[in-house]
Amino acid sequence: MQANDTVLIRPAGNILGSLRVPGDKSISHRYAMLAALAPGRSRFENYSPGADCNSTLGCVRALGCSVERDEKGAVLIDGLGPELKAPSAPLDCGNSGSTMRMLSGIVAAQPFVSVMIGDESLSRRPMKRVMEPLRKMGAEITATDDHAPLHISGAHLKGIDYAVPVASAQVKTCLLFSGLLAEGQTTVEEPTRTRDHGELALRAFGAQLTRSRNSVTIAGGQSLHPLEVFIPGDSSSAAFFLCAAAIFPGSNLVIDGVLLNPTRSALLDVLTAMGCKVNMMRVEESHGELAGTISLTSGIRKPIEISGATAALLIDELPVLAAIAPYTAGMLVRDAGELRVKESDRLWAVTQNLRAMQAEVEQNDDGWKIPGAQKLQGAEIESFGDHRIAMAFAIAALRAEGHTLIRNSGCVAISYPGFFSDLEAVLER
Repeated sequence: MQANDTVLIRPAGNILGSLRVPGDKSISHRYAMLAALAPGRSRFENYSPGADCNSTLGCVRALGCSVERDEKGAVLIDGLGPELKAPSAPLDCGNSGSTMRMLSGIVAAQPFVSVMIGDESLSRRPMKRVMEPLRKMGAEITATDDHAPLHISGAHLKGIDYAVPVASAQVKTCLLFSGLLAEGQTTVEEPTRTRDHGELALRAFGAQLTRSRNSVTIAGGQSLHPLEVFIPGDSSSAAFFLCAAAIFPGSNLVIDGVLLNPTRSALLDVLTAMGCKVNMMRVEESHGELAGTISLTSGIRKPIEISGATAALLIDELPVLAAIAPYTAGMLVRDAGELRVKESDRLWAVTQNLRAMQAEVEQNDDGWKIPGAQKLQGAEIESFGDHRIAMAFAIAALRAEGHTLIRNSGCVAISYPGFFSDLEAVLER
C-alpha cells in the first residue's frame, strides 16, 4: 500500500476475537541501535515490520554493521563495539524521528562526520531538543533552523547533568546512549517520567544505570554484550483495537503477547476508569520488559480527564482516544501540546477530521474538550501523511453512520503495514 492510497471503512456491528500485533516500535529501535555497539551477533524475533524501524536498520547497516534476517524472519545484527564505521552517504532516517533523535546520541560520539537526513515530514520536526545537550557534551552539530538535515561532527564527549525542558523519552534515550560513550557520568532529569525502554534496553545489553525519582544516571565507558530476545507486541498498535472494542457494547477482544510495560499501560487505566473491563493474563518478564495477554469488554459510562503526567505517558494514544471520544461519556485532554510536533500537528488533524464527521469538538493550545454521546457521520478523512491519524479515524469510522474514506492511508506502513487486514479480522458486520 502506497502513501497516496485510500481505504474505505464501513460501519461495523461489533469487535470480537483475538489477534497479535507486531513487535514494539520503541523497543525495536533501541535494541537495534545498542546491538550496533555490542560486539558480536544479536538476534531479535518479532522486530517491528514498520518503515520507521526499517530506517533504523538501514542506518545501523550504513554505520558498518551486518544486518540480515534468518529463515524465521528474525533480525540479526553483528555489532562492532563502541566505535562504528563512517557512513559513505547520509544516514537516511525516513519518517522516523525516533531514529534521528536517538541515533544522534551515538554518532555524536564517533570519530567522524555524519549527516542525518529525513523525509519532508521529519525535516519539519524540531531537533534542537537533542542538538543542544549534545553540543554541551562536546559534539559539533549544524542544522537549518534547528531542523534536519543534521551535520554532526563526532567528538570525545564529556558527561553532563541535563534537565530536559520537555518530557521526551527520545531525548532521554539519546543522552543515555551518548552518556554510555562519553567520559564521566551523564544524568538526565525529566520534568515528568516518560517511557523507560531506553533504560531497560541498556540494562539488557549489560550496562548499569541508577535512578532517583525522575533522574537517571549512566557512567561512560561500559561494555555491552549481544542480546537474543523476542520483542513483545507493540502496545501503541494494540491501542487502536482496544479503543475499537471500547466503543461497541458487547464487544470481547483478546490481544496476545502485548507489551505491558508500566510506563505504557496508562491507556488500560484510562479505559478502566471509563468503565471498560480490562484483564491482564499470562504476564511474563523478559530483560525487564513485561508482556502478556489483554482482554477487554466494553462498558463505557464515565467521562474522563487526561492531563499532566498521564498525558505525557499517553502521547501516542491520545489521537485514537480523541477520535473515539464522541462515542464516550465525554473527554477533556490537557497538557498535550507535544502533539503539535509529531508527524503532523495531531491536535489540529484530529480536530479537522472530527469536524468533518460532524462532531462537536473544542480545541485549545494543548488539548481538546469533546462532549460525549454524539453521532458521527461517515466522511472523507485526510491522514495528513500521519500513520496514527489514519488508524485513529479508521476506528472512529466503525461506528459512524455511512462509509468513511481515508485518504493517504498507505502511511500506516510507517508503523503497522498489516493494520487494515488485522482490523478486518476482528470486525463483526
